[in-house]
Amino acid sequence: MKQVKSFYILLLAGLWFSSCKKDWVDTKPNGTPTAAYQWNGADMVTKSIAALYVPLRYESTWGRNLFWMQNASDDLIVGRSKADAENIKNFICTGREGYMTGGWTDLYFMVNKANQAIAGLATATNITDELKNRSLGEAYFVRGFAHFWIAYLWGHKDLGVPYDGVENAEFGYRIPPQLASVTDNYAIIAGDFQKAADLLPLFSTYGAADQGRAHKAAALGYLVKTYAYWAQFDNSKWALIPEICDKIKNECGRALITGQATPAENYKAVFKIDNNWSSEYIWSVTSGTQGGSEFMGVVLENKGWGIYNGWGYFQPTEELYEEYEANDPRREATILKFGDKFTFFGVERSYYSTNSLSGFQINKYMEPYTYGSNSEAGSNQMINQNGDYPTTMLNLPLMRYAEILLFKAEALIQQGKNGEAAAPLNEVRARVGLKAIASPTLNDLKHERRCELACEWTDRFADLKRWGDYAKINAPLHGRIHDNKTDPSSGYTLQTVWPARSFDAAKHMAWPISPDVISASNNVYRQTPGW
Repeated sequence: MKQVKSFYILLLAGLWFSSCKKDWVDTKPNGTPTAAYQWNGADMVTKSIAALYVPLRYESTWGRNLFWMQNASDDLIVGRSKADAENIKNFICTGREGYMTGGWTDLYFMVNKANQAIAGLATATNITDELKNRSLGEAYFVRGFAHFWIAYLWGHKDLGVPYDGVENAEFGYRIPPQLASVTDNYAIIAGDFQKAADLLPLFSTYGAADQGRAHKAAALGYLVKTYAYWAQFDNSKWALIPEICDKIKNECGRALITGQATPAENYKAVFKIDNNWSSEYIWSVTSGTQGGSEFMGVVLENKGWGIYNGWGYFQPTEELYEEYEANDPRREATILKFGDKFTFFGVERSYYSTNSLSGFQINKYMEPYTYGSNSEAGSNQMINQNGDYPTTMLNLPLMRYAEILLFKAEALIQQGKNGEAAAPLNEVRARVGLKAIASPTLNDLKHERRCELACEWTDRFADLKRWGDYAKINAPLHGRIHDNKTDPSSGYTLQTVWPARSFDAAKHMAWPISPDVISASNNVYRQTPGW
């Protein structure tokens, strides 16, 4: 697989799909099965579409590496010495960093495989219309999803990212063109998500075997996010969002998890294995003890207190901790600080860290590590026993219904309808026992989005850029440096753990493309403006 992925680093989408010419003899090819069989029959089609999702679990994508660019926000710091990660955080990267190039390659791999599926399904045989429509919907969703990530990370208002679709007459005979603006990319992405939403079934119709496939609410959810990101360049897109959010609620049956014993438990329930497929689920990386996203182990204490191999990356800052209202239970559910109680392999512990550079650890994804007994990793059946690939039974949330409510609130505020924005924003606040805000402002929305979605794959850094909050990006970041790092009750001093940076909106609004990609295109592709 890695050889295939490396070969297609230049995103030559057309080479992914080749058609067989008919000779004068009409017969099936002999020898190794080819694409002639791939779209024939329900079993082959189902397996071929399932393959589109495989890159979701790669370390280069949603296992870890795409998060390094989100790590450039004010919420987190690089947890261990890593030159590429530090260069990304400090905006002194070149685009050749492996944490960037691997994601770029695998995202385009997904786009190209989705193109292949869309082409193949056009002439698929021996399948029902229902399966064909669902499979097409999945292919459009995957293409839009991967394209969205490429576009918002590397796309600039004055220069988009390369893209070609199998619908184009010249597809397969040219280098995919680099679009004039990221808004051109967003227009194509929105079209794919709308096609997907029209074709896909409701998640509620899926049995256990199909959970993890694209569904209508996922397509509509990412259509909302595409419009929200597009709106920083075209304010009219905000008007499209509220109606779609209502469809996700009313037609797709998505809702916040509530009804637990306490407001704190309401929020904690979102990040429990039993609720992988809850009403709040929109989209996630399906995980398990043998595969999936390793992010849960990536953010765990380095070496896991000698019990399990955590990696110790992405550590929260004092700035994030202080953002929360004092009575907000999401703070402790999201962040572990010295002295906080938590259960680790069946044993209650008080948090301390000899490794954390900020004195904090992400707490949201710790539920899989509560199982087992006597602090023995082998007694826990909810985790991968291979600590070098620390996946767990907890799916990695990429979008959940709370974010849909906050996008609706933001869209209404941006249109001057602050009173109407109160209902969706306060639904999120009421779930955790916080008092309502009668007429929320944009600052209220920013606060709520930060507290509700902290340390998730919702991209705080992208939020700060689209809001123009550059001062927050550049401010020095602080942590709690404890006198005794093995004592949970140790005193601390606040210290700068990441110095002030120099984010320049004229240069850093999008990430640099690898110069190797540009060179390999015979300089047809241009570098991100400013880089």
